[in-house]
Amino acid sequence: MCSPLLIEDCTINDMKSKDRKNRKLWGGRFKDASSDVTERISASIHFDSRLYDQDIRGSIAHARMLNRIGILSDDELRSIVDGLHQIRREIEEGVFEFSSSLEDIHMNIEARLTERIGEIGRKLHTARSRNDQISLDLRMYIREQLDRIGVLLRNLISLLLDLAEVHSDVVMPGYTHLQIAQPVRFSHYLLAHAWALQRDYKRLQFFKKTSNLLPLGSGALAGVNYDTDRDFLKKELGFDDLIHNSMDAVSDRDFVLDSLYFSSVLGMHLSRFCEDIVLWSSSEFGFLELSDRVTTGSSIMPQKKNPDIAELIRGKTGRLYGNLVSLLTTLKGLPLTYNRDLQEDKEPLFDSVDTVIVALEGIYEILSTMRINSEAMEAAVFKNYSTATDIADYLSKRGIPFREAHEITGSIVRHCEEKGVDFFNIPVSELKKFSSHFDDDAVEFLNPKTSTERKLSEGGTSKSSVEKQIAMLRASLGEMG
Repeated sequence: MCSPLLIEDCTINDMKSKDRKNRKLWGGRFKDASSDVTERISASIHFDSRLYDQDIRGSIAHARMLNRIGILSDDELRSIVDGLHQIRREIEEGVFEFSSSLEDIHMNIEARLTERIGEIGRKLHTARSRNDQISLDLRMYIREQLDRIGVLLRNLISLLLDLAEVHSDVVMPGYTHLQIAQPVRFSHYLLAHAWALQRDYKRLQFFKKTSNLLPLGSGALAGVNYDTDRDFLKKELGFDDLIHNSMDAVSDRDFVLDSLYFSSVLGMHLSRFCEDIVLWSSSEFGFLELSDRVTTGSSIMPQKKNPDIAELIRGKTGRLYGNLVSLLTTLKGLPLTYNRDLQEDKEPLFDSVDTVIVALEGIYEILSTMRINSEAMEAAVFKNYSTATDIADYLSKRGIPFREAHEITGSIVRHCEEKGVDFFNIPVSELKKFSSHFDDDAVEFLNPKTSTERKLSEGGTSKSSVEKQIAMLRASLGEMG
């Protein structure tokens, strides 16, 4: 509080404080202030403020390194570290005043630090540039968000394995070209998605490694004029290795592209899954019933129960693709090294991270609350001659070349269509008119419910194969941690 006697001094101090907040930390070379449009185009604080924790942790590690090489005294280090911790609390408590005139998260934090602890705060930026600082922040952010996404992926795979075990005996149609093709186990279908998600997880782990390389110490582009201890920074911040070329360190955004590509492929997998969910929850299929928790109604049609969450996850995949293409386009013409265009890497990245997280949470909610209509699934396999391939293989195993067996079976299908005969209950005597190789046991090959157990190949839809897949994926989950 200012006493009435000191009101003039307080006003002057307030003006100095305001001036310090708005003063550019790079402004010594400039006579004129930035124009309004320059301020608005330059500002990134409205989105890169989410990097505050990474920026503060990187700054604390950098300060400790400066202390090790004799640039900061022990007292100065303590003052800087305490000041940065206080700033983190201010941000987390919502009382930190971000200034767009200070452009980005780095300069907002540095200006506030100097305001809190005085001129010592201005020493913090020794031996680093915003160019290596932002690369550091982004790399830390990506590896942490990929860890978070990895947990959601593991949980989703685990749920699919649980559902596959519970519904291991349910038989349903498998589709090609959206036409009923052959009977499969519903569990086999679920495991197809689990395997795709396992590939996503492996991709995530690989791309996490591409992010986990230390750029700090590269300076603006040429290195710095100090004998810094980058190995100390690597260990302090948990990086696997250094980036060994300073120009590459500040200009590289491959690691962001890797994350955007990962997000795009994962989004595609979730979108395909959601497409089936939308179709199968329709009255035409009736295979699934979605819970009220993940559906919405119509403003005009009282009976509607719409699979909006699945549709929105499917729709968000286009955003993920767009973010990848956006950054690829930004990067394609940039000369080495740092260019301000690189500021455009963050919004696509942040949007993709947020989109993937909500999509994974959404599909988990859909699957964990839906009801499986096994009766409708099993009824559907008695359509579109789903065991025609079984009949062709029956004949092939009796010495008829497969192409001939295929033609004979096609003739049987055409006969059933033209005469209105039930393919699944056609008498053996009728089958013999098409080939003398049919015997009484052919009836069993017409039955869709037993078709899955005739799939003897590794990776097929038989129960033993499904059980083996579940065991393999469970073991893989254990390796995922």
